[in-house]
Amino acid sequence: MPPMTKLSVIYYSSTGTLHAMAKRLAEAGEKAGAEVRLRQVPELAPAEAIASNSAWSQHFDATKNEPKATADDVVWADAVLFGTPTRYGNVASQLKQFLDTLGPQWAQGQLANKVYAGFTASMTAHGGQESTLLALYNTIHHFGGLVVAPGYTDPLKFADGNPYGVSHVTGGSNDAPLGDAQFAALDHMAERVVKIAGKLSA
Repeated sequence: MPPMTKLSVIYYSSTGTLHAMAKRLAEAGEKAGAEVRLRQVPELAPAEAIASNSAWSQHFDATKNEPKATADDVVWADAVLFGTPTRYGNVASQLKQFLDTLGPQWAQGQLANKVYAGFTASMTAHGGQESTLLALYNTIHHFGGLVVAPGYTDPLKFADGNPYGVSHVTGGSNDAPLGDAQFAALDHMAERVVKIAGKLSA
């Protein structure tokens, strides 16, 4: 019997949207037969910035004791799903800082030949979702990783409309819940990544 595919879901979430997306991906990965690690990267923002936004403060308090990502979570995995909110069309500094700490593992070739994909969210429909995912993938290319974006490999992708990964528009109040289209897209991406990673490691 072939070994289980190992999937790490590593994300940063300020107000909870990326957290919810990451949890759904972890659940879908397990259903697809993977061994899954769900890991949050540490918060870097100063306390006064967090306190200025009640949703941010509440989410920080609710998740501060969740397992934090380490380099081993990437090295261990056959596939990694990275999640970040958009920050001016780019990767959030919290996730970028984690990626920047992986230099020793990169230098040893421990990040190469793995499957990677990404997920993101923004407040508006054209708030930098695609550029954020493409910026994230610049790092994956340097890793020597294999970007396995969902493309339009299933008709459901025409509903969520993002071939670069999975994204969600939270709306002006930043609290629009994930819907059926996003859940279906998250499930599809997790299943696709696990399937392809399994073939590569077989």
